[in-house]
Amino acid sequence: MREIPREIIQFFGAQHYAIVGTVGRDGTPHSACKGIVKMEAEGRVYLFDLYTGSTSRNLKANPRMSITVVDEERFKGYCLKGTARLVKREEIDPAMIEEWRGKISGRITHRIIRSIQGVKKHPRHPEALLPVPKRLIVLEVDEIVDLTPGHIR
Repeated sequence: MREIPREIIQFFGAQHYAIVGTVGRDGTPHSACKGIVKMEAEGRVYLFDLYTGSTSRNLKANPRMSITVVDEERFKGYCLKGTARLVKREEIDPAMIEEWRGKISGRITHRIIRSIQGVKKHPRHPEALLPVPKRLIVLEVDEIVDLTPGHIR
């Protein structure tokens, strides 16, 4: 497991979602948007899987996973790669679900503010319609890739 620098934890925390990459049994890549609930400097990332679809199926067959986050305004991003495990709903710490609910409330607040500013891009608040998480994904990071082009760093 690789330690995650504070700067990267703060960068991930400033984004509203991440793109998770997994691979199916047949070798087909799959990408999905996920919200990061928590990151530990020791090298663990916690995400919720709300739908128990392709991501969960793929991780059962192949636990290798990546998490990518970019900030297009700053032209900066990172990809974390490692091995993931799934935690069933009934085994999830209730405090983690409350933390996730707080993040969802923050996303809704952000969307409302953007709407008031006239930057509304969606007619509703889709975060309010998200289901209760089905599983927790725990990624143990073993590689960090800086996606920022070298000449810009």
